[in-house]
Formats: sequence, C-alpha cells, structure tokens
Amino acid sequence: MSDETERPADLTGSDAAQVGRLREFVASHGGSGTAVINYLGRVGARIVVIADDGAFGDAVASSVEVGSRICEQAGIPVADGWNRELSAKITPSPADRQRMAGTGR
Repeated sequence: MSDETERPADLTGSDAAQVGRLREFVASHGGSGTAVINYLGRVGARIVVIADDGAFGDAVASSVEVGSRICEQAGIPVADGWNRELSAKITPSPADRQRMAGTGR
C-alpha cells in the first residue's frame, strides 16, 4: 500500500477553515471537547462540538470522512454518537433556547 492510499487527502477550502474555527471554539470554552458527526445528505456532514463548559458549536464538512479528519486535525475526539452523558453536558444559553423555540427573536 502506498502512502497516498493510507493517508487522507489534505483539507482544502471551507473544510480546512473549520479546523482553526473548531480549535478556537474549544480553546475559548475550557480547552477540550467532544464531537459528534452526523450525515446531512448531499450537503455533507454536521460536526457538533460540545466543550468542557457545556457550550456547543457546529460546523459543516463536505463528508463524514472529512468531518473526522477535521476533528483529528483540531485535536477533538469524536464520539460514536449521541448518548445520555454527552447530551446532558450541553448547557444552552438563553439565546439558544429562544432560537430553538422558533421565535426568531
């Protein structure tokens, strides 16, 4: 097997930009976090990162595989999926609660 088939291709464009963005998010919220990556269809994949302090942020990657690579480069471990402990760690702000309620205010 050659090196090219063992290593994923380098990230480019908006995928590459997500590495720094997620790294900064985690650094500003306690220094570490956990990601969950969900398939979005043709759009790609959504990466949700839950930081140590309960804040959460997200990013869109071009695929689930690329999402994993983004998290790897950002130093963020990826969970197998949502579980009770991870979900309970999220602490929505009042602004998050208002947006989730669909008020648009």
